[in-house]
Amino acid sequence: MLSVIVPALNEEAGIGVMLAALQPVRAAGHEVVLADGGSTDATVRMAEGLVDHVVSGRRGRAAQMNAGAAAARGDTLWFVHADTLVPVPAYLALLDALGRGACWGRFSVTLDAPGPMFRIIAWCMNRRSCLTGIATGDQAIFVRRDLFEQVGGFPDIPLMEDVALSRLLRRRHRPACLSSRIRTSARRWESAGVWRTIWLMWRLRYAYWRGADPAKLHHRYYGR
Repeated sequence: MLSVIVPALNEEAGIGVMLAALQPVRAAGHEVVLADGGSTDATVRMAEGLVDHVVSGRRGRAAQMNAGAAAARGDTLWFVHADTLVPVPAYLALLDALGRGACWGRFSVTLDAPGPMFRIIAWCMNRRSCLTGIATGDQAIFVRRDLFEQVGGFPDIPLMEDVALSRLLRRRHRPACLSSRIRTSARRWESAGVWRTIWLMWRLRYAYWRGADPAKLHHRYYGR
């Protein structure tokens, strides 16, 4: 069984559409778990009937996803952000990869904004992760439960939890880089500016690689 784990915080604007896209997965006998971080809007209410479980706990993607994993019943965990849409071909590609022995991996992405710049950003994200073996949360990381538990789950840090998990998993297996595409939000680039966001992300990744405190990086990224 697949367990799709969706970390969410105040996502009422899009959570209904996002979860609706996952209903074919539920219809095939798999489960969807909403890992809420204390939403103050209608996120949880809008998820009713569209998920199998709601887990409410401490805010923070790592903490939320670990809580969702603990409540999940599946032998494969699939972490999908609340601003990401999963088409049926991506789900089928995942089943195929698991059938061929994949232990963990990620998807290629497209961004939900028009224009060549966003296509270039997505291409760079996809290419970088294939070359480095490092996946980001936007790429819907999946991992077999036994492997996830062997590495201790997501490190409990406020930022770069996806990079940290990828490093742990990569030491044991190379990721399956699935070319089937999921569609993720470009809202960060649109709201903060494309070049400013690219520059910030690379600075933060470099700082993390040099050993910077993830809490300080979180403050620089979110401004709080």
